Amino acid sequence: MINFAIRNIKVYFRDRTSVFFSVLSVLIIFVLYALFLGSSWQQTVPEGVTGGQALLDSWLMAGILAVISYTTTAGAYGTMVEDKAKKIYKDFQASPMKRSHIVAGYVLSSYVIGVIMSLIALVFLDVYMFIRNGYILSFMATIKSIGMILLVTLANSSMIFFIISFIKSLNAFGTFNTIVGTLIGFITGIYMPIFLFPTAIQLLIKLIPVSHAASLFRLIIMDEPIATSFDGAPLDIVARFKADLGVTFTIGTFEFTPLYQIIFLLITTIIFFGLSLLVINRKTK
Repeated sequence: MINFAIRNIKVYFRDRTSVFFSVLSVLIIFVLYALFLGSSWQQTVPEGVTGGQALLDSWLMAGILAVISYTTTAGAYGTMVEDKAKKIYKDFQASPMKRSHIVAGYVLSSYVIGVIMSLIALVFLDVYMFIRNGYILSFMATIKSIGMILLVTLANSSMIFFIISFIKSLNAFGTFNTIVGTLIGFITGIYMPIFLFPTAIQLLIKLIPVSHAASLFRLIIMDEPIATSFDGAPLDIVARFKADLGVTFTIGTFEFTPLYQIIFLLITTIIFFGLSLLVINRKTK
């Protein structure tokens, strides 16, 4: 199983085009922020707040980590789709390797790839923050961010594997990635503040795991910039700012605390892995 996972990781990184398209959504977000979104988002920062650029840069950093943990994990499953499309999968099934080990090899490789790419992004964005604002994440914030990467990538891996298990062609896989890559900037509240969406859409977004991943990353990465920028500001202004930028989520009077969000991601992982096993067992029969 380990050797098979290593094979999948090598196949992914050997295909530079696949790697590029896995991070394309992130690159688009980064460019749009630099050219257009950065200046427009400045309007969301209340008057009198200092360090607005560092505040928004940290917000972008958190959103990108949520996005890249999803897109790179999805891109890594392209190896499984390609193996199915080229009938290579049948060779593996005919080998002494157990079917469960084959499945585990795909899942493990995609998870490892998602974690590796997210950690690289974390380092890059930390350097970016230092160059732009002279600010880097504290040791504890870095540890929390790494822990969140491990959890979020696991949840993403389980969801994507369930979806990918129904995809058999590279064209369908490409279409799926295109749709997700287009929507994910809206789902994570990067292209447009979540509060600007209709109430029904807001509710839907708050039920999508990747949105909570972005929220958790923002709580960690923006903690120090918010404390510095809003030092002495009324609590209601800080709460409004967090709600508007998707740092915190509420549905009615219920507020998603970090603990609830972590539990939500863990439940998501368990449910989708369970559904994936049911689909695989059904196909085996």
